[in-house]
Amino acid sequence: MKGFVEPGEKPRRFYKDVAVAPTEGGFGIQLDSRNLRTPKGRVFLAPARAIAEQVAEEWAAQGEHLELAKMHANRLANTALEAIPGNRDAVADQMAQYAGADLVCYFAEAPAALVDRQTAAWGPLLERAEAEEGLIFVRAEGIVHRDQPPETLARMRALALELDDFTLAGFAFGAALFGSTVLATALLRGWVSGAEAFELSRVDEAFQEEKWGIDAEAAERADRLRGEATVLDRWFRGLRA
Repeated sequence: MKGFVEPGEKPRRFYKDVAVAPTEGGFGIQLDSRNLRTPKGRVFLAPARAIAEQVAEEWAAQGEHLELAKMHANRLANTALEAIPGNRDAVADQMAQYAGADLVCYFAEAPAALVDRQTAAWGPLLERAEAEEGLIFVRAEGIVHRDQPPETLARMRALALELDDFTLAGFAFGAALFGSTVLATALLRGWVSGAEAFELSRVDEAFQEEKWGIDAEAAERADRLRGEATVLDRWFRGLRA
């Protein structure tokens, strides 16, 4: 049957040309002169040309079959257009929950070399988050959960609600990717690059790799996530432009 896709089969590319098209309220994308739509049928509309170009490049780069799972900017755009608008409060609540167990607040008890590395990597970010964003995080030692100040969680929630839908989609994605709202905030504000944020999120892993060697499967996963961090970096830069 024409157009039928077997379960697990990747859809075939159904277009030849991809173009960014300025339109009322922003920038759309056309596939062979037809408007790109979200999975739920909404016409794609980006608030900035740079975002539309980033998504268009993913569509243009596809081969015979569509690798939708690897089209990270396209997925972010769909989230911003379909999932965020009616769920802003829920997403803000989720960001507050992430802040309550932020990766960069949990310092090792030992060895001293790891503690020193964590302090050098995360300390300046925690200080800047407090100075510039009013986010005061309590630092913990070890893996036992430690509550963060209610004011910090409330501030993180408010920060999330201040963002537009496209920026909030990226912010939430970054918090999940890094396990840290502090790192997501740092990337959002341009304090660090996507690659830097990702490396800061894996200080512990890098320390263990230096000691015990690199696992091939873990390295492959790290490369994939590093690529997603780079996509998110470009996403935020495009929205700031």
